[in-house]
Amino acid sequence: MKKILIENGRKLGIGLAFLFSLAGSALAATPLVDAAWAKANAGKPGVVFIDFQPAADFMRGHIPGAVNSNFAKDGWREERAADKVPDMLAEPNKLAELIGKLGIDNDTHVVMVPPGLNSTDMGIGTRIYWTFKVLGHDKVSLLDGGMASYAKDKANPLETGAPKITPKTFKVSLRKEMLVTAEDVKKAKAAGIPLVDNRPEDQFVGINRHPKATASGTLEGAKNLPNAWLTVNGQGEFRKKPELEKLYKVAGVSTSGEQINFCNTGHWASVGWFVSSELMGNKNAKMYDGSMTEWTITKAGPVEQKIKLD
Repeated sequence: MKKILIENGRKLGIGLAFLFSLAGSALAATPLVDAAWAKANAGKPGVVFIDFQPAADFMRGHIPGAVNSNFAKDGWREERAADKVPDMLAEPNKLAELIGKLGIDNDTHVVMVPPGLNSTDMGIGTRIYWTFKVLGHDKVSLLDGGMASYAKDKANPLETGAPKITPKTFKVSLRKEMLVTAEDVKKAKAAGIPLVDNRPEDQFVGINRHPKATASGTLEGAKNLPNAWLTVNGQGEFRKKPELEKLYKVAGVSTSGEQINFCNTGHWASVGWFVSSELMGNKNAKMYDGSMTEWTITKAGPVEQKIKLD
């Protein structure tokens, strides 16, 4: 009897260990990971860090095992041929090829590593994070504070030179419900769904605008929650939830319910979406990829200009 109990206990222990390992694997893909996590998981099978530093900086030092990608030039976004709207989500099959060449498949835990110098370059990480989610890949995280947070601790190991990459096959399972069109924005406006402008205030009120936008201002009725508010001192570390809640309240933006984040080209808006959806837990938040460039180039609807200058 004692032998049976011991054997059953051993089997139970193995079973629990297996379950805990599964739980640990699932918990590994949290929206944010820190530098300590990066150090502990660098070079591990099944984990790929995508480093968005300039190539020369990457070659001088990066997280061991990381791969390098150029956000602006490697094809993550593309100009829409029909109307020249810039920086739209690239064609999914092209993205699948790009991702596969980085040594990523559908079982890979992908970790974004932007430079981490300010909230705008953290937007590189949040934009590609959003892209992976759109493509149906949930094993994705963002290094809080980016490469700057990792390099700050001199005890963290660095690797130099170009990595050896074994290409893999990445298959897309497109989440069309995450793709917001201009028509969706019109319907949202009519239904009273909040629109959140994550651009700086000068662009929100219409003083300045993106060079490819054809009109100054914002979407009618939108609230302004600048992306730089969402990181500590506008740098690379995201604010904690209690601080974010205060800022949302000041901006008049709800932390729950449907909302659409936008900016000029879906870069700053990806920071707003990431904070609302992934950090605040509002899974009803969406992002308008085309944002103000598409809205004004295609003359999709009126623009509200709060300040008009001669």
